[in-house]
Amino acid sequence: MPLPLRTDACALDFLSLGALIHRLDPGPVPFRKARHFDVHVSGGEYNVSANLSDCFGLRTGVASAIVNYPIGDLIRGRVREMGVTGFYKEFEHDGVRGPNMATVYSDLGHGVRGPVVFYNRSNEAAALLKPGDFDWAKVMAGGVKWFHSGGIFAALSETTAELIIDGMKAAKAQGAVVSLDLNYRAKLWKPVGGEKRAVETLRRIVANVDCLIGNEEDMQKGLGVKGPDVGKKDEAKLSSDVFFDMIERTVKEFPNIKLVATTLREVHSTNRHDWAAVLWLDGKRYTSPTCHLDVIDRIGGGDGFASGTIYGLLTGRDPQQALNLGWAHGALLTTYRGDTTMATLAEVEAMASGSGARVQR
Repeated sequence: MPLPLRTDACALDFLSLGALIHRLDPGPVPFRKARHFDVHVSGGEYNVSANLSDCFGLRTGVASAIVNYPIGDLIRGRVREMGVTGFYKEFEHDGVRGPNMATVYSDLGHGVRGPVVFYNRSNEAAALLKPGDFDWAKVMAGGVKWFHSGGIFAALSETTAELIIDGMKAAKAQGAVVSLDLNYRAKLWKPVGGEKRAVETLRRIVANVDCLIGNEEDMQKGLGVKGPDVGKKDEAKLSSDVFFDMIERTVKEFPNIKLVATTLREVHSTNRHDWAAVLWLDGKRYTSPTCHLDVIDRIGGGDGFASGTIYGLLTGRDPQQALNLGWAHGALLTTYRGDTTMATLAEVEAMASGSGARVQR
């Protein structure tokens, strides 16, 4: 069965549910030696909404928690700048202990030195979200074509996982396609039960989705699907056949899934990657071109891929074209600092169609 995409006019083309965070980025300097940093507003789920709005011109929203203090104000403002409509459960800050908007710390690394990511999600407002905090009938009034959440949000608390399922059921009831980006993060799952808890939680959520996004580690450690050992250096070169094999196994266990998409990344150094992507749709396989990336900031590349692919599908492109748009947008996103797009639709379409990096005159 193909994706049941709505073709009628809807108030929102795309709605994501997840945590909003701010990422502190000192560039290539390790954080312990940093003297200054840039602030990026981010969130694995939100980034897709931001990209679809800013680059691709779609009507998007994000359902999340916001705290009424200066960091919350900063985040709220950046969300507006990206053209995303915010649907917020608001929290008051007590002036000392929170609740807080989460902080992510991430240097860029360089060459043989990889990026390092660590978190402060203590007393995070988004982790307090639970079923009933959003009136889905009101949020989705006027219709939603696509609803999206992710494994990062699911890891924050027992109630966030339940809220994801609650939102997915509400979205499906009014005709939306539902997707999940597995986004397995070992550091987030370790304090709450590790891989075992991740698999139990994510498998319950995936039973409700039409579309699944995730790489080889996401599928193995997030869903418990058997595959090559991603931790072994001699098995780092993963072919598209390996991914499609993993996808076929996943779909056998979850026959509700109609689409699976993932990026293929071979890391030669922090700044030199080979980049490709694959798409499985209704039993058919599609593979993108492969390109060599000179990476500035890899954070958000997967979200860039997801947003480009979703844009292609929502706008009626054929599956190969949709995949190529995702591949191109994800590649371009690695050439900017920050987690969300600075690309134009024309640039994405040019790369997807085979244009190189010649000077544009």
